Amino acid sequence: MAISRTSIGKSISKGSKPKGGLTKWFKEDWVDIGSKKKGGGYKKCGRSKQKADAKRKYPKCVPAAKAASMSKSQIASAVSRKRAKKQGVGGKPTNVKTFAARGGKITKRSNIGLYGR
Repeated sequence: MAISRTSIGKSISKGSKPKGGLTKWFKEDWVDIGSKKKGGGYKKCGRSKQKADAKRKYPKCVPAAKAASMSKSQIASAVSRKRAKKQGVGGKPTNVKTFAARGGKITKRSNIGLYGR
């Protein structure tokens, strides 16, 4: 059974684009939750090559809507995990999860071995 061109053309219209995905991702307002502004809110995401921005620590960027719904401890946890990782390994940006596993804060523990658990 062969599929004709006319049946394919009917299922996909040329002008429609799927909603969500990368289109939505690019349109979101991305902010750096590691740097607050004086009047409230957060600075825009990213850093420039200016001297003032060169001294800033690595940005942890999330959409503004997500930043507004995060608690202070969630923000602190995400920012500290981002800054603890070595950045730019192999020329690639280093990403960390915005929310820690099981909703809790990820803490550093010393290696106690097999029998200390």
